[in-house]
Amino acid sequence: MPLPFTISNRLAGFTATLGLAVALIPAPVMAQTPVPAASATARADMPLLAPWGGPHGGVPAFDKVRVADFKPALEAAMAENLAEINAIATDPAAPTFENTIAAMERSGGALDRVQAVYGVWKSTLNDKAFGAVETEMAPRMAAFNDQITQNTALFKRIEAVYNSPATKKLTPEQQRLVEVNYKQFVRAGARLDVAAKARLSAINQQLAGLFTKFSQNVLADEADSVLVLKTTRDLGGLPASLVDAAKTTASIRNVSGVGVITNTRSSIDPFLTYSDQRKLREKAWRMFTNRGDNGGAHDNNALITQILQLRAERAKLLGYATHAHLRLDNTMAKTPEAAMQLMEQVWKPAVARVHEEVADMLALAKKEGAPANFKIEPWDYRYYAEKVRKARYDLDQNEVKQYLQLDKMREGMFWVAGELFNFAFVPVTDVPVYHPDVQVWQVNDKTTGQQIGLWYFDPYARAGKNSGAWMNAYRNQERMDGKAVTTIVSNNSNFVKGKPGEPVLISWTDATTLFHEFGHALHGLSSNVTYPTVSGTSVVRDYVEFPSQLLENWLPTPEVLNRFALHYQTGKPIPQALVDRINKASSFNEGFATVEFLASALVDMKLHLAGAQKIDPDKFERETLAQLGMPHELVMRHRTPQFSHVFSSDGYSAGYYSYLWSVVLAADAYSAFTEAGGPYDKAVAARLRQNVFTVGNTVDPAAGYRAFRGRDPKIDALMKQRGFPMSGGQPSSPAPAKKPAVKGKAAGVVKRK
Repeated sequence: MPLPFTISNRLAGFTATLGLAVALIPAPVMAQTPVPAASATARADMPLLAPWGGPHGGVPAFDKVRVADFKPALEAAMAENLAEINAIATDPAAPTFENTIAAMERSGGALDRVQAVYGVWKSTLNDKAFGAVETEMAPRMAAFNDQITQNTALFKRIEAVYNSPATKKLTPEQQRLVEVNYKQFVRAGARLDVAAKARLSAINQQLAGLFTKFSQNVLADEADSVLVLKTTRDLGGLPASLVDAAKTTASIRNVSGVGVITNTRSSIDPFLTYSDQRKLREKAWRMFTNRGDNGGAHDNNALITQILQLRAERAKLLGYATHAHLRLDNTMAKTPEAAMQLMEQVWKPAVARVHEEVADMLALAKKEGAPANFKIEPWDYRYYAEKVRKARYDLDQNEVKQYLQLDKMREGMFWVAGELFNFAFVPVTDVPVYHPDVQVWQVNDKTTGQQIGLWYFDPYARAGKNSGAWMNAYRNQERMDGKAVTTIVSNNSNFVKGKPGEPVLISWTDATTLFHEFGHALHGLSSNVTYPTVSGTSVVRDYVEFPSQLLENWLPTPEVLNRFALHYQTGKPIPQALVDRINKASSFNEGFATVEFLASALVDMKLHLAGAQKIDPDKFERETLAQLGMPHELVMRHRTPQFSHVFSSDGYSAGYYSYLWSVVLAADAYSAFTEAGGPYDKAVAARLRQNVFTVGNTVDPAAGYRAFRGRDPKIDALMKQRGFPMSGGQPSSPAPAKKPAVKGKAAGVVKRK
């Protein structure tokens, strides 16, 4: 699974940005004395505080950012936001939607802008200087969030609006916004007593510091460890594009040798797939899978133990049995049991498929002369799987890559967006960017020419950038007070540059990931709501991956391949015979892909169902995988010590299952197209836009899906896509479980790529 995107979600005057522990100011938790807002002089001295100017409704002034400005800008913006919130909380007028809920929506503009830029530096330009700022500010930002969600006077006003008969007369979106605000505050501890609130805030601040340290440790292991290829023999089996990338990396890093493989998935996976040097494959595999697990200053195991203990304590404070129950309270699944049921339903057929894949690989290896006692090890899986693919389907991924140019695939995404969403992408050069690699497009409605938003693309790996791929939003779409505000979104990848001036060739998997992340961007760009808190991708965790998983299905359509899968030398479209072989092999190696993902998701869930139990992460991981019957030939996609989805914030904690939940929705939803007029059926696309992509969090996701599909989702399409048998007759659907009553204090926690 690709790494997740970033969600910008303004609520109660603050932004909860995925991957960013949004919180500040070590003041008493219940302090409500307003702090003076930033002066005009301070705004002039710190461009980070200023409203975004320039074209396109204003854009981030990336060309004026100084790392030294982040701390004072955050402090000033938080002080301003606290003053705004205090004014709302102490308003002598009776609470109404307009003077409480809408007023909160209007607050925090300066902080939103600062945190948007802060998030970019955190994820793409994270050097030593920024790391020092992040370490200091993360706990303070957590305390700041608590000062808002634990503001008793503010919550009483929100509660009054929530319970008011007048609320039933509001528009459906306004009623949804009231409900979202109220439940978010309750889950964040608004109903706790003073002592419990103080402890909760202390936990949140401590967790923010641990999250930051965890992320910095993983980033350090990725930056500091590389595999140096010393001789031409070390290049054995590698395709020309990977050789060129390795040589370029060696030159950039000033390393003597014939090439360098960096410690990121975008470099390691292709090396493990093609290198015929088994000892080097093992070395590369161990370097990558042991990130955060090497002992010393960057080891994450002790941090994980602390994080789990604090999460368990917080869940108990908030009235939940475990952190997993707390996190799933606000999801489609509702309960950990419902999520576990879906994962276990897929686990057994996926493991069975792995055993079949291993048997095929062993047979081929022995045919090539491997000894009788030869075993497939984790560093062998990708290598021999590729050999089996080529032998069985006459399909060589290197042959496929020749038709997958990064720029052409991007154009293909734009074309699909035009067909399904009526969007047109026009390159612009009139906005500042934070790195020369970043390009920007204006997104317009094809029919009216009206601007929809901006799309930033940051495609290449570099030092200080998180590995993987993700989407984030710099600004949410809204139209409060009659003023239309367009969104600004970005997609971020880690493709490795080759020779200057030559096209970057990507794998089929990379192209799929590109479409996936673009699906998130389209979700944000399609937003058509009034209030920013319920805009764009600000939906529940196990629904937010649905639009992105869905868009992956358009990559293999003939309309895309014939137009954009063009040979990088001849310009000729990919031959139909090769496409047929790709389709024939579409479910190949799905055992591996599914098991490595599900192993991570199951360990994540079981870690957070363990409650207050003190966890030794390495031991827990080994024992849990053994109990599950994890095949020894592969490992979790994200081993616990580097599981940034789960331990760099609360974002995907007890929630990594959401990719599977969402892919069930996506497979079922795509069937609506295939059952109708095909992938580009206009009527189905219109229903999809109307009920899924444009509505943000203004409707319940289960209701939105039913409005699109006409029924709840079924798992049949996913099992068929992956070539898994459906044991036990008709499989159960991932329909929302019934939500159990919560005993004790009501609960929930604000979140965090």
